[in-house]
Amino acid sequence: MRAVTVVAGELVVTERPDPVPGPGEVVVAVVAAGINGADLLQRRGFYPAPAGAPVDIPGLEFAGRVLELGPNTMGRCAIGDRVMAITGGGGQAERVVVPESHLLPVPAALGTAEAGGAPEAYSTAADALLTQGRLSAGDRVLISGAAGGVGTAAVQLAHSVGAHVVASVRNLDHHAAVAALGADEVIVPEAVGDHGPYDVSLELVGAAGVEAVLAHLAPGARVVVIGVGAGAKAQINLLALMGARATVGGSTLRARSIEEKAAVARLMEDRVVPLLAEGTLSVPVEATYPLEEATAAYERFASGAKLGKIVLVV
Repeated sequence: MRAVTVVAGELVVTERPDPVPGPGEVVVAVVAAGINGADLLQRRGFYPAPAGAPVDIPGLEFAGRVLELGPNTMGRCAIGDRVMAITGGGGQAERVVVPESHLLPVPAALGTAEAGGAPEAYSTAADALLTQGRLSAGDRVLISGAAGGVGTAAVQLAHSVGAHVVASVRNLDHHAAVAALGADEVIVPEAVGDHGPYDVSLELVGAAGVEAVLAHLAPGARVVVIGVGAGAKAQINLLALMGARATVGGSTLRARSIEEKAAVARLMEDRVVPLLAEGTLSVPVEATYPLEEATAAYERFASGAKLGKIVLVV
């Protein structure tokens, strides 16, 4: 199979052996694979793949068709089914092997590129907002970096729950589009203090966002950090945290156990896939690239100012 591989910090499409499914695993013929910030970090040597994932083939999400079933699978899918999933790595290739329990059905309404960009964005958003942030109807939620892949997913998911969504977007050109996705207010980061207090703060950008929101939290607020691209170290005002009786937590998916990822897949199956199927949720795609142009796709991702996902189409 062909695969995007990291060689001395560069991306090269090379031939690699086809993956073989083990017990409870499935081989999927990949048709699309989204690019995420973790892929760029892995390319730079800062985010190694977890045990069991290919060490030099990036890709944390994919969509495709079931090609082969390993022994002891449980009948959740059949050969030829359209599926999508998150994975610890290896998604940016013609084939990938994953536990059957991680697979999600691709709704008929979802196109190839959209399906390739959906699993990581919505799994991350659902876990952070619904599980970690305990978001519910009537909550006021701040979503930073709301124009990116996870941000656009989080805006739509929070809106579907019935929360009041305040989306922080630096690029003014994207404000109208983010509002159309369900944000009640779209602001620039410097205006965060004028639109609180917040019951939930989903931080996708980094340390400065956490520092800025602490003085504007509602009693019992939950701050969930899932992105640190603009800085990983923050100075925390403990008095503000104590006064709001707030909590600050964080979340990642990549290194979780098979069972934990299966639990996230069931959350997706219950709360997200039906909304994708009916068109309540969508997957904005900024651009697609063929596998051979992975370097250009990564550069487009890194350049910022995008709305939604960058997707490799195999």
